[in-house]
Amino acid sequence: MSTQGRPITCKAAVAWMPGKPLEIEEVQVDPPKDHEVRIKMMYSGVCHTDWAYLYETGQSMSPRHFPVVLGHEGAGVVESVGTEVTKFKPGDKVIPLFLPQCGECKRCLSTKTNQCRKNWANTQKGVLADGTSRISYNGQQVYQFLGVCSFSQYSVVPDTSLAKIRHDAPLDKVVLLGCGVSTGYGAAINTAKVEPGSTCAVFGLGAVGLSAVMGCKAAKATTIIAIDTNPAKFPKAVEMGATECINPSDHPKTKIQDVVKEKTGGGVDVALECVGDTAVMSQALESTIDAWGVCVIAGWTETEKLSVEVEQLLLGRTIKGTYFGGWKGVDALPLLVNKYMAEELKLDEFITHSLSLSEVNKAFQLFKSGDSIRSVVSLW
Repeated sequence: MSTQGRPITCKAAVAWMPGKPLEIEEVQVDPPKDHEVRIKMMYSGVCHTDWAYLYETGQSMSPRHFPVVLGHEGAGVVESVGTEVTKFKPGDKVIPLFLPQCGECKRCLSTKTNQCRKNWANTQKGVLADGTSRISYNGQQVYQFLGVCSFSQYSVVPDTSLAKIRHDAPLDKVVLLGCGVSTGYGAAINTAKVEPGSTCAVFGLGAVGLSAVMGCKAAKATTIIAIDTNPAKFPKAVEMGATECINPSDHPKTKIQDVVKEKTGGGVDVALECVGDTAVMSQALESTIDAWGVCVIAGWTETEKLSVEVEQLLLGRTIKGTYFGGWKGVDALPLLVNKYMAEELKLDEFITHSLSLSEVNKAFQLFKSGDSIRSVVSLW
């Protein structure tokens, strides 16, 4: 029997309250409405932001609504479409986007930003355009994290928050383009605009940081210093293109920014912060050379405040933020998938654990312990 136009009962990992493990529940996913698409989600990555939302809400993360289905790095197949949808059809392979691209607003028409605001306020609250979620549990509304909620076997997203990709793309690999790899790679390529011959430093070697290393290499930087307190990540950093790895713990009497300056004759051209820690952000900025150094903040935190010595900026340094690596997702993700398929972009190398939906809490544990780079959860 066709599911089109009918509610679907499926499994989802529900966060009932902050600080508590996710619970696998049977939820109901309603049909898509105008300009919405219902996706059979096949895979989801597990990202720092998912973990932080669950365990740091009210601390480094702004409070949001519970219960919620987390997950914002997903890949799946279109199950059905709502009215007015013209760009998608059942069977299309897709990657949902936590950052939309409507293609019509001032921001979408500008080359200066990727930050479309179509349905933005609502999806940040976990609902769609009409102010409600399409997911419920025993009649109770369950919110959709960033409008995506990829920890559910089915999800409904706006048609402006969806990228259609080639039919032969392996969803268990290209799923990483939904957030982590795109963010770090784009931070180097799009936001920092690393130039050939540049010296770069990357702070933090999770999926975003390793992707930033890969981006620096793709941009032909000649010096790429990878920095992390977990030396177990250094071999992977070298594989991605790092020319040197530094553990700040090996320099207890010297600030890490001073170590970088000494090694580079005054500081790097570009520093990328991929941790989401304000102290590390300051270190990254101070590791850049005066006059033209650029520091890009890619690590995610929401409520903490950054303190910067004004002189660091007056002498010519620039500090910039990046969101989703500067990519306009609808246009860019199909091209990034093509790069992967042409073996010009690494994805497989980031995946350290492949888990089932019932093991999603294990993925959080692996992230927190530093034993994983990216865990990919199979929804089926």
